Amino acid sequence: MRVLVAGGAGFIGSSVVREVLRRGHAVVCLDDFSTGRLSNIEELLDHPDFLLMRRDVRQAPVMDVDVVLHLASPASPVDYERLPLQTLQVNSEGTWRLLEVARAAGATLTYTSTSEIYGDPLVHPQPETYWGNVDPVGPRACYDEAKRFGEALISSMRRVHGVRANIVRLFNTYGPRMRPDDGRAIPELVSAALEGRPLTIHGDGSQTRSFCYVSDLVDGLLGVALDRTADGLILNIGNPHEVTIRELAEEILRISGSSSELQFDPRRPGDPERRKPDITRIQARYGWEPTVDLHIGLERTIDYFRELRAMPVTRVQDHEAVAAAV
Repeated sequence: MRVLVAGGAGFIGSSVVREVLRRGHAVVCLDDFSTGRLSNIEELLDHPDFLLMRRDVRQAPVMDVDVVLHLASPASPVDYERLPLQTLQVNSEGTWRLLEVARAAGATLTYTSTSEIYGDPLVHPQPETYWGNVDPVGPRACYDEAKRFGEALISSMRRVHGVRANIVRLFNTYGPRMRPDDGRAIPELVSAALEGRPLTIHGDGSQTRSFCYVSDLVDGLLGVALDRTADGLILNIGNPHEVTIRELAEEILRISGSSSELQFDPRRPGDPERRKPDITRIQARYGWEPTVDLHIGLERTIDYFRELRAMPVTRVQDHEAVAAAV
């Protein structure tokens, strides 16, 4: 098969691209590098089945592909605070364009939505049937509502034009190739631990999240995306193991050996109190469930951040210069 991966130079996208190639399929990677990094995919540029297109997803060309995977969107608080209008555009205009590409090619599209569509949930854990509790005008609205619109658009395109499409709602994902300045909990806490800075917890640390290691997430995602019989699915993908943010920070301190202290700052507006996926649907259809323990996943992630810190600054600048020229 030939697979178009929009956002393929991002954290999750670059892992998806590698796994698709490993399974023997061809990849077209579409990315404008607004949040993705060339260093995530640089060694793939000479792969015979890999094609990189530096382009805004809203200008995606019609092409002969079997699968369209829409991973193109800012996905961290730092990014969608910096790029709120672009976040709205890529999940509206960009999603519309990729649906047109899929329609023209007779391809199946899989849209990566998010657990953020559940907002600060009043139902726990969150099943796919839950409609959510979202602030439509708050500081996180550009992301939450953009993803909700993307889901509505896909549902309408299926009904009106018969486009084959599925929606997967990704819960907190972590692992190698996250950016240190990503702004999400794990890279923020790991970076602080390795630099000897206080680990900042927003609130009292009692809020919970469910963290899924990236390789587990990719297995679940590709189970859906490469299933040519799938159409109209709405599935949660995440690890149902729930942990408080304070417990997470303390585990990172233990694994890293850092002597940093915990620092408690005011809670961020709109920060959900609890987050945990109900994965019954994806288990029933694909037999999928996460296998990487949080401790092991954090060890791998911390090792990656250590390697990144050891990389010469000139090497990072080289990546950025090449990305601008691609």
